[in-house]
Amino acid sequence: MNEYQPPLADIVFALEHVVGYPDIASLPGFEHADLDTVVELLEQCGEFMSEAVAPTNQPGDIQGSRLQPDGTVLTPDGFKEVYQQYVDAGWGSVPLPEEFGGGGFPRTVGLVIQELMTSANMAFSLCPLLTQGAIEALLHYGSDELKQRFLPQMVSGEWTGTMNLTEPQAGSDVGALTTRAVKNDDGTYAITGQKIFITYGDHDMADQIVHLVLARTPGAPVGTRGISCFIVPKFLVNDDGSLGERNAVETVSLEHKMGIHASPTCVLSYENATGYLIGEENRGMRIMFVMMNSARLGVGVQGLAVAERAYQQSLSYAQDRRQGVAIGATESSSAIIDFPDVRRMLLTQRASISALRYLTLLDAVYVDRSTNDPDPSVRARAEEIVGILTPICKSYGTDLGNELSSLALQIQGGMGFIEETGAAQHVRDVRIAAIYEGTNGIQAADLVGRKLGIRGGASILEFISTMREIEGALDAAGEDFASIRQELGRQFAALEEATNWMLRTGPSDPNAVLSGSTPYLRMWGLCTSAWMLARAALAAAATGDEESAQTQLVLARFHAEQILPACASLLGPATAGSTDLFALDAHQLSGSARKVRR
Repeated sequence: MNEYQPPLADIVFALEHVVGYPDIASLPGFEHADLDTVVELLEQCGEFMSEAVAPTNQPGDIQGSRLQPDGTVLTPDGFKEVYQQYVDAGWGSVPLPEEFGGGGFPRTVGLVIQELMTSANMAFSLCPLLTQGAIEALLHYGSDELKQRFLPQMVSGEWTGTMNLTEPQAGSDVGALTTRAVKNDDGTYAITGQKIFITYGDHDMADQIVHLVLARTPGAPVGTRGISCFIVPKFLVNDDGSLGERNAVETVSLEHKMGIHASPTCVLSYENATGYLIGEENRGMRIMFVMMNSARLGVGVQGLAVAERAYQQSLSYAQDRRQGVAIGATESSSAIIDFPDVRRMLLTQRASISALRYLTLLDAVYVDRSTNDPDPSVRARAEEIVGILTPICKSYGTDLGNELSSLALQIQGGMGFIEETGAAQHVRDVRIAAIYEGTNGIQAADLVGRKLGIRGGASILEFISTMREIEGALDAAGEDFASIRQELGRQFAALEEATNWMLRTGPSDPNAVLSGSTPYLRMWGLCTSAWMLARAALAAAATGDEESAQTQLVLARFHAEQILPACASLLGPATAGSTDLFALDAHQLSGSARKVRR
């Protein structure tokens, strides 16, 4: 089974009982997005994604996107038609401003739509994801003229957007880019340079592609301080809004990738292409972070979404595949779901996916609070929490996407390793998510380098204290919750110890803190996941729904007893410092280069 069933019951439970969506719907500007309306909308969206988008996933992977001799790119058969249906239905515009034709729904609702679309077809979903990032940048920094010229068609999805950051010599070091932007007499800029890894840099699904390009103006400061951001459309736009002549941007080649074959990853060449400055010169990094932060939460959702699709397939296989005889079985063969180790793998997936869904939705809820809460102090605190949660969601979410998809393949054994079943595609597709939009190591560096020190560390310590408030509620909930309470208490203490070490050590030895940043972020992922599952278990118990209460309790207890304990084991790596990491030179690291001594 390689079909996709939208997990709407799980999503609605998360919105209503775990992350507090009804409170978001009561904020100014979101009154039209009450829970009942959202549930109806998501039911329709889930139907579209499962029936229209999901069937394109495996065929699209097999066919891939293709570069034509004339330099244009064709997406796999059916993509163009399904994308037009997506635009006609208005799914991409749901969380975008009404001023430019959007639905004005909260970001939280948009994130659910993204999960459904990504589970249906990750490669397809990348085009709307990149467009949303470009829209966010224009909304924050674009002039009124640029907004009116480009945003209505981008919000509707008729035009798509890209982010052009990376260059062959630069990679993640954006400050090393060399693309030039020379101002023309008419106030536009002539953009010249090459960009690589440009997702949907060219395609046949929309008539116009709006590239957001980072470049340097003459005499700009070196490094990131001298970067500016420009709109460089595929076609110039006439004064009446119609498309004019082709701009001087060409697709040089398509990358041959491990996965997401249906998504065209382009090498683009700009030769005196016409560009329009966004904001001011040398402010490109600030604009880039608007795009990146919008996309980073979305990429975390990719880990969740692909893991969900892979889990559904592995569960179906485990129910159908008969092999061996389970203990206590009365038949000659048993479904492999009856064997303990298969159960362990399935429950690991189920609990981790639920935790990731709660965590990413919580992040989105705080995004909505940071923009729409009438209280400035609430908005400011929400923005701080978004800063903490986003690198965790991106990094931990995509790490788990890799691990859980691999578990799903493991359950299917040799058949999972065969491409025709589709299990291998999930493993291949999700692998990129830990790499792009800032590698997971960069996310960890962001957590300890930028977010940890906010208000002298008070911001992150306050968040730990907020999580620890659940211990009292678990105590009061009775014996069934005792092991969850005990393990959470131990692991929160380990997280606090690591955090205090980071705060003490960072000012005098930043390399030591960076050396432990990845295991430290993993500690955060484990603790926040267990915290959210515990919240869900308590909430389900209060609903009076016995089946839901049992399910959520088992998921929270399994995670607390069998997954969460790994947190304390990471305290050593998180606080080990950098001495051993730099103790060996390159020659010593290459053991094969050593001479044999006798």
